[in-house]
Amino acid sequence: MSYLNNIRTFVRVYELGNMSAAARDMRISAAVASSRISQLEDHLKVRLFQRTTRLLNPTEQGKIFYEGAVKILDAVEDAEADISNVTQIPQGTLYVAAPLGLGQRFIAPAVPAFRDAYPLINIRLRLSDRKLDLAAEGLDAAFFLGVPEDSNLKIRKIAECPRVLCAAPEYIAKRGTPETSAELKTEAHDCLNLRFPGAPEFQWTLDGPDGPRRVAITGPFESDHGEVLTQWALDGHGIVMKPIFEISDHLSAGRLVPVLEDEPPLPIQLACLYMHRRHQDPKVRLFLDFMVDHILAELPST
Repeated sequence: MSYLNNIRTFVRVYELGNMSAAARDMRISAAVASSRISQLEDHLKVRLFQRTTRLLNPTEQGKIFYEGAVKILDAVEDAEADISNVTQIPQGTLYVAAPLGLGQRFIAPAVPAFRDAYPLINIRLRLSDRKLDLAAEGLDAAFFLGVPEDSNLKIRKIAECPRVLCAAPEYIAKRGTPETSAELKTEAHDCLNLRFPGAPEFQWTLDGPDGPRRVAITGPFESDHGEVLTQWALDGHGIVMKPIFEISDHLSAGRLVPVLEDEPPLPIQLACLYMHRRHQDPKVRLFLDFMVDHILAELPST
């Protein structure tokens, strides 16, 4: 397995372009990652990367070896999947990602139950609101809110999730209730925006009397962490747009109150993305079926 582990490490270093990042991703030390690359280079008798103090660039030999290495790892995964099909004992490790709110509320709590049902499957769950690259980050599947941009991915639609604009009673008492969406782009109100590299401009799509339209928003705060936005809203710092499932408890308790109910946000699609070939793996199918059933059972009805 040592040679195969060396290949896996090389592929992650190549894809992430950073030894330390690859080591963190594989849960090994940077020293171990570096040693594995050196062993691979000694075995192949070529230099796979050009190393400087700041950069790690693949050599021509490294680029060629990467293409073959990916095929080797894919073949191993396919062989493991074939064994699982024959033995009817799903096994191996799944790398799964989800947005923070969705992952904390639905995915993470259900992982132990899935593990109880399939004790030979290990789950590596990553929660992040940032945009993810499934291929580059070695993910088997990623739950997703919105519309995917990558047409090379397979999508399994789960549900249309209603969203709401809301704020804390403290904010409403201080700044008043917006009467129209036009007020959101003025200094009369502060909007809390989810923002990360590659995110769209500061606009919310609201469904008004004349149909959906994009509304520019303004506000002093932004974050790439959805839970941070929720907390800012709870603390009375602005208006936030959220899927209802993320804040249903706060709405029920009156800690957040809806605003602009005549111009609600459009629902957001909840789906799961995976590479086309990944769904041939029985453990991927089992995990998605399990989680989709769990999510649909737990989603608030409104």
